Amino acid sequence: MKQLWLTARLDIVESLRARWFLIYTGVFGGIVALLFLFGLTESRVLGFIGLSRLLVTYIQLTMAIMPIFVLITTVRSVAGDREAGVFEYLLSLPVGLAAWFWGKILGRYLVIFAPVFLAMLAAVGIAMIKEIEIPWDMFGYYTALLAAMAACFLGLGMLISAIARSTDMAQGAAFLTWLILLLFLDLILLGVMIQGRVAPEVAIGIALANPLQVFRTAALALFDPQLIVLGPAAYVILDTFGATGYKLFALAYPTALGLIAAGLGYFIFRRGDLP
Repeated sequence: MKQLWLTARLDIVESLRARWFLIYTGVFGGIVALLFLFGLTESRVLGFIGLSRLLVTYIQLTMAIMPIFVLITTVRSVAGDREAGVFEYLLSLPVGLAAWFWGKILGRYLVIFAPVFLAMLAAVGIAMIKEIEIPWDMFGYYTALLAAMAACFLGLGMLISAIARSTDMAQGAAFLTWLILLLFLDLILLGVMIQGRVAPEVAIGIALANPLQVFRTAALALFDPQLIVLGPAAYVILDTFGATGYKLFALAYPTALGLIAAGLGYFIFRRGDLP
């Protein structure tokens, strides 16, 4: 455990010095500042006003920005250290491969999640100063949703990083993964499935295998419990999971997917780098 925490601390220190972290932090902090500046808390959409309105917009923007940031920066982790010759030094030090691999995951997770969460806390702080009502239930669920999203794409990034043999290949694979997930959101996927006369349950099941689709639908479900925006697909989702069940699924499935991907990445990393 000591080796794991030391590795995590080292990764955090390195990330705090990196330019990508400054950009990453500035993006989310800037989003919250701009949303307040544009008076979004004073507008009303579907009955949501105040901080609720801001959080709805913030989560939608975060779902578009966070995955690509996490994937691109994480895939450089193992692949970059391999190119830099770090493993030769690693094997000569009393640091186990498991402690190094999972320590990097832990450190990177804290670095990835902290700016997103702190930006939301800043929004809550500004709302308190302006005496705007704070929807704590929505704040808590969106925080959990962002934590699950970070775990999911961090695990996928570590898997890609363990497989790729160069940084360029890792970054290319990360961008391709994000692009595929983005393209196969419900509109495109369901359109293709309908043309092929696939059963709606099968099409929706395939769509929900996409973590981006799961996050998007969960965010919609918080302010549209009947999922009217999704049309007939809402009946299949609600009949299968129920409103509360789907919210729990949206947290459990991406987190499990990220842990499985990270575990597979460690297995490949251990087999590929031990004699």
